[in-house]
Amino acid sequence: MFEIILPALLCGLLLSLISAPLGAFVVWRKMAYFGDTLSHSALLGVALGIFLDINPYLSILILTLVLAISMVWLENNTTFSADTLLGIIAHSCLSLGVVTVALLKNVRVDLIGYLFGDLLSVSYQDLFYIGPGVLAVAATLLYYWRPLISSTVSPELAQVEGVKVAKMRFLLMILTALTIALSMKFVGALIITSLLIIPAATARRFARTPEAMAIGAIFISMLSVSIGLTISAFYNTQAGPSVVLGAAALFFLSLFKREPI
Repeated sequence: MFEIILPALLCGLLLSLISAPLGAFVVWRKMAYFGDTLSHSALLGVALGIFLDINPYLSILILTLVLAISMVWLENNTTFSADTLLGIIAHSCLSLGVVTVALLKNVRVDLIGYLFGDLLSVSYQDLFYIGPGVLAVAATLLYYWRPLISSTVSPELAQVEGVKVAKMRFLLMILTALTIALSMKFVGALIITSLLIIPAATARRFARTPEAMAIGAIFISMLSVSIGLTISAFYNTQAGPSVVLGAAALFFLSLFKREPI
């Protein structure tokens, strides 16, 4: 049993290194709907991958990046609010994905695996593309950590200090898109945003600095992965939802911590 779980456990722990600190920015900037938009577009990415006869996870990666770039362009060139644009993009992509899958004749698509993750499909080979992706995202986060924090806490002050706020927002969207694409196989499309948000929200109750929150979120995310995969292995449940339930349990336990007066 351990041999089956180990590749998924390693993938989950690796992904926690980037999903948790990025989740902190998602919580601070209230970008949860942006994450949902990218994750809901995954079904269209799967359909396009099958239609074009390429790896569906590659098509998901390309599509999420294209949508992130499109979102930035639409924000800068239209008068619509961000949540309106995200709602249009999310539901349009989801609907187009459903229709495209229905039009794929004589092709069996395992939507459950794509939507909720598949423990048994995670292999050591996945580490070879997840590993470099995690390294690239983590290195970028570390390099731009200060300007990202500055533009998040006070965009006006960051602008005065010479930080390119628009560039930081665009960078954060791209990093979020990459993280969602990398995590899709492990957690699944519909609930990947929860793996970004819940550990960060839990860590926020204990942290006093942004760095402490990010590190705490990584620890909580790794613990959630371990709990979820243990539940999945012993009770034969879907890996992704089990991990999210583990994270949710830790969050609700954190609510018992008394706030300082």
